[in-house]
Amino acid sequence: MGINSVNLVGRAGRDPEVRYFESGSMVANLTIAVNRRRRDDEPDWFNLEIWGKQAQVAADYVKKGSLIGITGSFKIDSWKDRNTGETRNKPVIRVDKLDLLGSRRDPESSNSANPNDDEIPF
Repeated sequence: MGINSVNLVGRAGRDPEVRYFESGSMVANLTIAVNRRRRDDEPDWFNLEIWGKQAQVAADYVKKGSLIGITGSFKIDSWKDRNTGETRNKPVIRVDKLDLLGSRRDPESSNSANPNDDEIPF
C-alpha cells in the first residue's frame, strides 16, 4: 500500500489562473510559498492545481499573499517542448482540500492563523 499525501500552509504567490472547459469543469493554478523553520532560509515554492468547486473557491477568494492551507497529492506533469522536442517535467500538488486561513490584507485573521507572520516572505 502506498501513501501520497501533502499538507502545506503558506501564502499564495500569485492570483489563481482559472481555466474553464466545455465539459463544465474548471481548474485553478497558482503557487504557494511555504516558509522553512529558520528565518534566513528561502521559502519553498509549490505549484498547485485545484479542480471543481474548490477551484471556484480559489478563484473567488484567494489572492496573491492570501494565507491558505491545502491537502492534496504530489504528481509530475510531463509534456514535450514544442521548440526542442525534449520532455519537460513539473512537480505539482493536486489539491483535494483548500482552507482559507486569512489574508495579509486582514491583519487580525492572519495573525491569529500564523503568529509568526513576520517570517512570511511577502
